[in-house]
Amino acid sequence: MIFTVIWVYQSAVKAKTGNAIMWVGITGAVFLVSQVFLYFLNIDLSDAFNGKDISTEGYERELTSIGDRKNEEGFQSFSGVLLSVFLELMPPVMGFLIVAVIRLKFITKEQFSAATLFGGTKELLFGGVKNIVDTLKQGVKKS
Repeated sequence: MIFTVIWVYQSAVKAKTGNAIMWVGITGAVFLVSQVFLYFLNIDLSDAFNGKDISTEGYERELTSIGDRKNEEGFQSFSGVLLSVFLELMPPVMGFLIVAVIRLKFITKEQFSAATLFGGTKELLFGGVKNIVDTLKQGVKKS
């Protein structure tokens, strides 16, 4: 979430959007809401794959009840590993994609393509680290 809101802020400043902080707040809230929704969906998907009847009235799962959330195949089979990895990575990846679409359509207002959808992430990741290292080197030279 921190990465995405910094990315949105940088994009809003580069696009000269007047309400950069407002867009950071909106996309942060959208990211958080999508995470909560997708984790609840993950619980239902996990139980559906395990053959539990989630449509009964007595079924009430919470995010904290993780005791029996293993898939049927477990980690002994390749499909069990893929299912576990998918269920673990789907919420953050989908949240990032939702924020990327909002950034593209409402903040930068560019044409939809893979390059513009993820534009600015390379500079944020690698340029930011380089700037931090350069700042640290300058601080060491002064002292």
